[in-house]
Amino acid sequence: MNILLGLIGFGIVVFVHELGHFLAAKLSGIEVEAFSLGWGPRIVGFKRGGTDYRLSALPIGGYCRMKGEDAFRTALERNDAEVPREEGSYYGAPAWKRIIVSLAGPAFNLVFAFLVFIAVYGSGYTVTTYESRLLLASEVDGPRASGPYPAELAGLRSGDRVVAIDGEPVEYFAQVQEAVSMAGGRELRLLVERDGATLELVARPEREKATGAGKLGVYPMAEPVVSLVEAGGPADIAGLRVGDRVVEVGANPLAHAQALSAALASRPEFLDLRVERDGSTLPLRVIPLWSPDGQAGLGFAMGTVDWRVEADSLADAIVMGGAETSRIVTGTLRGLAGLFSGVDPLKAVSGPMRITVTVGETASRGFRDGIGEGFSVGFSFLAMLSIGLCVMNLLPIPVLDGGWILLFLAEIIRGKAPKPRNVFRYQSVGMVIVLGIFLLAMVADFMFFAGR
Repeated sequence: MNILLGLIGFGIVVFVHELGHFLAAKLSGIEVEAFSLGWGPRIVGFKRGGTDYRLSALPIGGYCRMKGEDAFRTALERNDAEVPREEGSYYGAPAWKRIIVSLAGPAFNLVFAFLVFIAVYGSGYTVTTYESRLLLASEVDGPRASGPYPAELAGLRSGDRVVAIDGEPVEYFAQVQEAVSMAGGRELRLLVERDGATLELVARPEREKATGAGKLGVYPMAEPVVSLVEAGGPADIAGLRVGDRVVEVGANPLAHAQALSAALASRPEFLDLRVERDGSTLPLRVIPLWSPDGQAGLGFAMGTVDWRVEADSLADAIVMGGAETSRIVTGTLRGLAGLFSGVDPLKAVSGPMRITVTVGETASRGFRDGIGEGFSVGFSFLAMLSIGLCVMNLLPIPVLDGGWILLFLAEIIRGKAPKPRNVFRYQSVGMVIVLGIFLLAMVADFMFFAGR
């Protein structure tokens, strides 16, 4: 089911991209011979207005084939000085129209993301997170061999409550996570409350080599009070209830929710808890469900709060959608730049397999909380993926849309089209680059699914 949802989601993003090329071509007077969702043999479809609208066998990807695209291959084989410019064909259109057609695909991806975020903020969604009180990682995991965490260098202390980051109000830990993850290597101005006083501190999150995300070295400081119990899960079976305060794990007192991770470090077969309920203390035994990657399924959470995000009006939703789109575009560009500044590409890059599975898993998790939440979470992820596709396609790499745009701009400046042989050499460089990226992504996918 996850793979099916992922294929549908991936197909939506590609469909939007190809729809941009298709509509721009039609409006530019370029005849479209085929518009396909998927690659490979045609399964079903229909013809209208000279275009074969088809669904093809391989569900990942798609294409928009315009009249005259094969003329380039013919001109190359005959070593012609230029590509034949047949009326209604792709190469028969002026260079500026071809630029519009190339831009339209990425532009539609960007507009799609913007509209999705408007809808998401307009309908609202709920995030399960924590309050913005911080707990230093060094107090949970011990001192780091490589030196203090950025949080310690900035002067942060456990118990500090973050109230603003770079002038933006903050109430929840999810907002702290988001700001920090986008700021690897950059300074953040933190306004924190400590012992009744307000302090302004400057922190510089370090960039994780595995993902390129910023890391501050903090956890949420949450009270060890049960806020969520999963029906039928290990905690529910053990008799744990919402509102119980966990005071001991084994024979060790539990000062905060994060301290539970220490008890799970040795992968125990069971956890002996002592909880306070209605003025009395009860012993409970929870048997964790361990996943293959070592994650403990306990079926309960402590100290979490629900953060409702929703626009007050349509105008507010448009502003919030625009801000989110801009933020993700900026983050995507920083992520690409991070690939050239020490980030491990085998961990930071995802290929089609991993993207498809991630889309499906993200949507599935959302649907567990309801149809509305499922669509909100699923389409938010598709919007981010759509922005990534937009940015990647506009890179000035031959074969990609950005490479074609450069080629057509050169044609306008020079006043004549380059020779097919030179275009072929230019495109060959792009093919090598794209193939290298694809192979890197495939290796990264295989390593990810192999548990490495």
